[in-house]
Amino acid sequence: MQSSKWWQNAVGYQIYPRSFKDSNGDGIGDIPGIIEKLPYLKSLGIDFIWVNPIYQSPNVDNGYDISDYQAIQPEFGTLADFKALLQAAHTIGIKVILDLVVNHTSDQHPWFIESQKSKDNPYRDYYLWADATPEKMPNNWQSFFGGPTWTYDAQTKQAYFHVFAKEQPDLNWRNPEVRQAIYQMIRWWLDLGIDGFRLDAISHIQKEPWDFKIRDNPWAPFMNVAGIEVYMAELRDLFNEYQIMTVGEASGVTSKKAVSWTDPAQAGYLNMIFELEHNVRQADTAQPRLDVLGLKKVLARWQTDLGQHGWNALYVENHDNPRINSILGDETAHSAKAIALMYLGLKGTPFIYQGQELGMTNFPFTTIDQANVPETRVQYQALIDQQVAPAVALVQVTQWSRDHSRTPMQWTAAADGGFTTGQPWLPVNQNTQTINVATQLAEPQSVWHFYQQLIALRHQNAVLIDGQFEWLLKKDPNVFAYLRKGSQETMLVIANLSHQAKTITLPRRLKRWTWQYQMGNVNSCELTQHFRVAAYDAVLFSGRPR
Repeated sequence: MQSSKWWQNAVGYQIYPRSFKDSNGDGIGDIPGIIEKLPYLKSLGIDFIWVNPIYQSPNVDNGYDISDYQAIQPEFGTLADFKALLQAAHTIGIKVILDLVVNHTSDQHPWFIESQKSKDNPYRDYYLWADATPEKMPNNWQSFFGGPTWTYDAQTKQAYFHVFAKEQPDLNWRNPEVRQAIYQMIRWWLDLGIDGFRLDAISHIQKEPWDFKIRDNPWAPFMNVAGIEVYMAELRDLFNEYQIMTVGEASGVTSKKAVSWTDPAQAGYLNMIFELEHNVRQADTAQPRLDVLGLKKVLARWQTDLGQHGWNALYVENHDNPRINSILGDETAHSAKAIALMYLGLKGTPFIYQGQELGMTNFPFTTIDQANVPETRVQYQALIDQQVAPAVALVQVTQWSRDHSRTPMQWTAAADGGFTTGQPWLPVNQNTQTINVATQLAEPQSVWHFYQQLIALRHQNAVLIDGQFEWLLKKDPNVFAYLRKGSQETMLVIANLSHQAKTITLPRRLKRWTWQYQMGNVNSCELTQHFRVAAYDAVLFSGRPR
């Protein structure tokens, strides 16, 4: 029997609109381009799309600095285009989720423009201002993007607070007028008919007092701070008036605390949250790599701690991380399939990032001019100023760059990847000649078809939705193995996430079950207690008691 919430049975697809599909030749993806590719997404089998910000913005942080919450950025299209997208998606059974960015606005938002005018302006208290001088800020806190969290305003002799860039001033959630304005905006979008929100940086909306002393975690003053529960409860009550899905980017919320954030029985605020812990980087490696054992431990802990309470959001790629087939796989179709099976077998709602279903890889940067992310350019210049050789500096700053995941979607083998007829805003990876949608649709054994089959399997097997998680081979540094246990059927996932072939020893108790191969990136095989897995082999078996 399937779970009653639609999002528990669903698979999502994240769209970074700037890089998905350009319909008018200006080199920037747009809403009509998304509409054009809806049949493609439907054939993949996904149930909803999460669209990164399409709101009006100066684009200091690629749309996460919003200057008008209820207007569409012109390069993406119009509100009429968005309404057309909503209707077209709903017509074919695809739901639409939008980003909700309410920790901060752009400094070009009318609220902030007014706020800057004077200390007694009605909008002054919409943001976080404090007395300061150019030499002495209210405290020494550091922002996520580097540098202080304060920017001085000479006109009013105060400084305003920002967790991210100085062009992204934080909103003052303690002000009830701010909250009511935000809630009114949220209702406007929900009444338009969207199906939910991904809440950006939501765990940062509450701040510690300015005299809070940092001990070890530099982000502690604005990460899941006490008092946030008041605001989250108000959001929850609003969301509960609609049949929508909510997923929060909630850094600082541990796997233990995530239960109270996502469990309806405990009046959880959201349906699920993205954990940020599993991207465990290997230390002292020439190439950017994830640590398999670290990744396993984090994913298993979240599966176990949420258990039958709350819900997981599952992902291995997004717009802020390099391509998983480069930092965990070996950039082959074989490893892309292993990674897919590893995480799509877990309990939760899976999110697929655009191009992940093809096994897209990191971009081979040859010049800093190919980078777009501001912090990458700042870090590069800092290294150059320290007399680091340009080639060495380029490698250092681009290893983990967010630009890797933001290069245009590879639709065809053409030089522009079939993304645009113009000059793409970011360069297209040259391996679009071999890794592209057109080629993979025509190849039954492609990564794309593997994802299609996996999604269908999740839709058809309730044990992959509701089944309990049990972690096997906990200490193995390379193989992630686990059970998904139902009342009548159990699924076994084994994924070797390394270049090393090995023979694993499974628990003897599994012999009490009859196992049948379901799918994997190897030919059909028989499960044995001593089971050999080659590099990046992954298999899924279904079992029933003998």
